[in-house]
Amino acid sequence: MALSEASGGVLAEPVTAPVDLPPFDNSAMDGYAVLATDVAAASETSPVSLSVVGDIAAGDQGAYGIAPGLCARIMTGAPLPGGADAIVPVEWTDGGTAKVTIRRAATPGHYIRRAGEDVTAGQTVLPTGTRLGAAQIGMLAAVGRARVLVRPRPRVAVLSTGSELVEPGRPVGPGQIWDSNSFALTAAVTEAGGVGFRQGTVGDDPREVLTTIEEQLAHADLIITSGGVSMGARDVVKEVLSGLGTMRFEKVAMRPGKPQGFGLLDDRVPVFTLPGNPVSAYVSFQVFVRPALRALQGLPPAPPRTVRARLSVPITSPEGLRHYLRAELSTDDDGDYRVVPAEAQGSHQVFALASSNALIVLPEDVTELHAGDTVDVLELP
Repeated sequence: MALSEASGGVLAEPVTAPVDLPPFDNSAMDGYAVLATDVAAASETSPVSLSVVGDIAAGDQGAYGIAPGLCARIMTGAPLPGGADAIVPVEWTDGGTAKVTIRRAATPGHYIRRAGEDVTAGQTVLPTGTRLGAAQIGMLAAVGRARVLVRPRPRVAVLSTGSELVEPGRPVGPGQIWDSNSFALTAAVTEAGGVGFRQGTVGDDPREVLTTIEEQLAHADLIITSGGVSMGARDVVKEVLSGLGTMRFEKVAMRPGKPQGFGLLDDRVPVFTLPGNPVSAYVSFQVFVRPALRALQGLPPAPPRTVRARLSVPITSPEGLRHYLRAELSTDDDGDYRVVPAEAQGSHQVFALASSNALIVLPEDVTELHAGDTVDVLELP
């Protein structure tokens, strides 16, 4: 990809420097290029005067040399003239153009950027697997790369199903709610490094649902739906996708997020069908979809970072289910992690999710823990 389009992508090749950076000795300050021995005795009470033989600007390609008793006015980034071994900042002088009075001594190497002190020729500056942010794009440009081989950000289509859903900003009637899932999941795609395309809400008409999903297959790298995958009479996503491609619908031993569906359509596009409850959909994304998005980018398929933390209160959990509890993660005065579960843990309770920064993970065989016990905690983006 062109460098201007590669931001957010993940490098699929190592990048090395073709030359030293900087490629030549240059000045780190606006000032004067001198021989350090000429200014070794300079002070406020006993300044040194030198003749200025010329000006050297950044980008100047001329050949310059400095003899004892002489100096050159020099700009930041300009090449160091032959013979010079120190830069005197203009602030230490009277700013003279023909003759300059210098009031402080400078040692050899003072304010000089040496060739190769940042990067040496042949050095790997960015390894394979690096996500390209602003600093990394700058590094690529600094070593002269106009194009780079990357895994681009996956294009992800997100849609919510359900005739009860209404677009935010529009009035809701009896039995209706505003759609939050498609907005939250599209934002989660961005946080995971993808490019989310929200398709809005789709009613419970099977033909409409199938047509909407099929339309995304031509340009999406991955599709996420929410709702319509449980055991109800109107679970339309499960109805229209069962038997297509490699789609499977299962009950996963977890809370929240038991009903799940996954498969490939057209033999290439992964489709995740998540539950409709907002918290279930979000937790399912972090557990299942986020690792898949990382894999599409050539990164290790992992959920959010896991830390060990001490519980501040006792908790219970149903046997046989892996339980993900919304929680507040913090550090104590000793730098150790502490975690407090949210009071509300219903799969429909969005406020507790918006107020949390972590998920406590309780294994299937754990039914009770006490305050002070240590647990695994997923840090939410």
